Amino acid sequence: MSFYVYLSGEIHTDWRDEIRRGAEAAGLDVVFTAPVTDHDASDAAGDHLGPQSEGFWRDHKSSKVNGIRTKTLIEQSDLVVVRFGDQYKQWNAAFDAGYCAALGKPYVTLHGESIIHPLKEVDASAMAWATTTEQVVEILRYVLKA
Repeated sequence: MSFYVYLSGEIHTDWRDEIRRGAEAAGLDVVFTAPVTDHDASDAAGDHLGPQSEGFWRDHKSSKVNGIRTKTLIEQSDLVVVRFGDQYKQWNAAFDAGYCAALGKPYVTLHGESIIHPLKEVDASAMAWATTTEQVVEILRYVLKA
């Protein structure tokens, strides 16, 4: 039986690939899903619904189309990993973590020590806080093979 893991958050590094490779090397039966990580494609997700004269409405339409994917994949997952990078503020990742908390969906946060304070409430509802992708893989290994 496959374990479904949604990889939420920061899109500017290869952390998702590191977790995928680690899970594969550990022989774990995990199906990974994620948001659209192509920034331009994500921003344009609602463009086919018609042009908008203001940026707000373009973002509004695209966020709703992206939300179909995000909500569905989070709800279908067994676990969510929420990555917060140091360079950008990932409001969407914080929203995903809050959605998980509201659903009672287990999630793990992945971030450095420099942002512990602003994420204290997010981390308080998480099942674990990891600082490396290796730690996330070890959590998966334990959950699936212990």
